[in-house]
Amino acid sequence: MKLGIGIGWRPEIADEVEALPGIDWVEAVAENLCGDHLPASLARLRERGVTVVPHGVSLGLGGAERPEPGRLTALAERAALLGAPLVTEHIAFVRAGGPRTASPVLEAGHLLPVPRTWAALDVLCENVRIAQDSLPVPLALENIAALICWPDEELTEGQFLAELVERTGVGLLIDVANLHTNHVNRGEDPATALDELPVEAIAYVHVAGGVEKDGVWHDTHAHPVTAPVLDVLAELRSRVSPPGVLLERDDDFPPAGELAGELDAIRATLDAGPSGVPRTRPAGPSPAPAPAPAPVRGAAGPDAARDRVAVAQASLLSALVAGAPVPEGFDHRRLGVQSRALAAKRADVVAKVAPELPEILGQGYRDAFLGYAKARPMSAGYRRDALDFAEQLLVAGRPEDGAARRRLTYWWQDRAAPRPPRRTTRLARAARSVLAGR
Repeated sequence: MKLGIGIGWRPEIADEVEALPGIDWVEAVAENLCGDHLPASLARLRERGVTVVPHGVSLGLGGAERPEPGRLTALAERAALLGAPLVTEHIAFVRAGGPRTASPVLEAGHLLPVPRTWAALDVLCENVRIAQDSLPVPLALENIAALICWPDEELTEGQFLAELVERTGVGLLIDVANLHTNHVNRGEDPATALDELPVEAIAYVHVAGGVEKDGVWHDTHAHPVTAPVLDVLAELRSRVSPPGVLLERDDDFPPAGELAGELDAIRATLDAGPSGVPRTRPAGPSPAPAPAPAPVRGAAGPDAARDRVAVAQASLLSALVAGAPVPEGFDHRRLGVQSRALAAKRADVVAKVAPELPEILGQGYRDAFLGYAKARPMSAGYRRDALDFAEQLLVAGRPEDGAARRRLTYWWQDRAAPRPPRRTTRLARAARSVLAGR
């Protein structure tokens, strides 16, 4: 299946995406789409014959629990609605805890790395098979970027991906920006990973920007694509002609001309072809040695592997979002960086899903939310997080400004009610909010 050159569709740049020349396909975050109708912009793209691929972010196929049927159903509905040729997700865990660990379920609000161990691979493969059986089209999985390393890993990234493909037949979505991120943050050679993974399984490729701060690469999707990321794309192109390549941008969107320029740079890298690309490896630490053969699994069964993975992932996530002790073998400084990054992302996403909160709280929003996040790990989605944050402020008698507190009260009442308020109620509250702000 040939996709060509694409770009990530986001509501903030919908008009620009429609107008960009040479766009063969787009990718849309599945969780941001309704199950029964498309945004007008995506509908117009579909009418033009532009392929739209739904990209999931919340399945958590690398987690200890089997995929939730409701999430799989929702992803299948988006694929059917879009007439998509495939769907994609991530090799990651996004939540941990629950009955297996006798602890509360915690949500990361982010994609976290799966330990590259045989036990975690067993769990991932079973979860992938469940997802494949539930979806109407093929599934491809993306390698993620990571700030942290799991101790005592047994496989390299390329070996882990190769085993996954061998056991499940799943496709791969290779993010070359994530390979670069892991080179900077974890000392992993992108060329080695590309040598070890089955390039024939690649469904398409992601290219995205990031930024380096204090020796740590942050995969922001909010900065221009850098030359080192294009170098990794060239490395991949020297091995295979990928069926599709897509530019991702999720925030701080530039003018359309800059997006077009980045797409041109991607095209130029691909057009250079295998003969124009030297097969040299970036400078960096030596690749990890090949692992020992996979151990023979005993009679304990797959649930024993799930239990081990559950305990490990719950311990790590508790340290990141709930102030629990750092598990043995992890880098304390890197976990601190990751913890702060998770809290900052949480504040940013809540501000997007509930833009009234920073409007009501003004410059105090961010400090107030980060203070809340330290004491309240996320246990549901971002919309629930926004409600819980507002409720905690109101219980504490905040904000101190009476007019702002009344506006926050009306906002919370409208959204926390079991059913949406009637139109007359909304109008009355809006009028009170205006009067309160005078």
